[in-house]
Amino acid sequence: MIPFNKPFLTGKETVYIQQAVASGKISGDGMFTKKCHQFFEERFGFKKCLLTTSCTDALEMAAILINIQPGDEVIMPSYTFVSTANAFVLRGAKIVFADSEKDTPNMDVTKLESLITPRTKAIVPVHYAGVGCDMDSLMKLAEKYNLFVVEDAAQAIDSWYKGKPLGGIGHLAAFSFHETKNVIAGEGGMLAINDPRFVERAEIIREKGTNRSAFFRGEVDKYGWVDVGSSFLPSEVIAAFLFAQLEHLTDIQDQRKLLWKKYDDAFRAAGIAASHLPFLPEGCYNNAHMYYLVLDSLDQRTAFIDHCKSADIHPVFHYLSLHKSPFYHEKHDGRELVNADFFTDRLVRLPFYYTLSPSDQDFVIARILQFFKKS
Repeated sequence: MIPFNKPFLTGKETVYIQQAVASGKISGDGMFTKKCHQFFEERFGFKKCLLTTSCTDALEMAAILINIQPGDEVIMPSYTFVSTANAFVLRGAKIVFADSEKDTPNMDVTKLESLITPRTKAIVPVHYAGVGCDMDSLMKLAEKYNLFVVEDAAQAIDSWYKGKPLGGIGHLAAFSFHETKNVIAGEGGMLAINDPRFVERAEIIREKGTNRSAFFRGEVDKYGWVDVGSSFLPSEVIAAFLFAQLEHLTDIQDQRKLLWKKYDDAFRAAGIAASHLPFLPEGCYNNAHMYYLVLDSLDQRTAFIDHCKSADIHPVFHYLSLHKSPFYHEKHDGRELVNADFFTDRLVRLPFYYTLSPSDQDFVIARILQFFKKS
């Protein structure tokens, strides 16, 4: 069987986990958490990084930090994972869904200004497949209307936009280390803080609303309950696992880029229409998070998946438009979001993981080309 994903282990994960356990400090913010924070702050220039138990938690922290209140409006793409919306819904926000671009699943920034009202508080761009949204235009829009920008960079580790790291452009950003991501911790996430005014409060929110982190640094003589918050920090076991991955980030990325290029070169050489293949806008960098195809219809995608599964290859589709979800469709304002629905019905992700062998990838490619030849 060739699955959609296989978690990759560097070999150091259990070694570092044993070291974390032996240190006697496994509850979080120990040696490996500090190493992970330092890695991201030094490599990508993020002002402050805080590991979390998930990307969802990082988004929830962001919603608290920008003080989302009931009735505030938050603009985000409909074509995204439910966590993007839930983080703000939990604070009482009204979600205003934006359509995708015609050529990419990223939201169409050119259509955002018409969605802004006096109640708009934030814009949440999602960098689908690690490909950056039009952040120059988005940040100009946010500055014009005094809005916060929270990047959902769940898929965008080690990806760039016009020389800037994704996750380092907005006021705040959330990353994921779920087992399907480029670097993993099983579950895990991180909040990147680029606006210095949020640093102190972020530590408090992450530590159940207490100034416990300041206490451990000797900045206060006791700690207490000073704000809202929750237990957002992961254990040292998770941080130790993640650090083993981060040490191999360059190697992991190099291998994933080779796999991505092999798919892309093969399909383009075979004459598959560009409309079926991923599109990379000018100024955007490909971090090889996934390789996807866009089929002509829902029926064709279903037939494609069945064709692959009959050979024990397991591609998967992705998001369902949130504006049509059972939970939110009655709250949506009724606008048609045709491009979000287009990708909902047609996008399919191919098997893609570090240990995908050349022979297995050749087999996947041959099976896919066979399908297109029949079609």
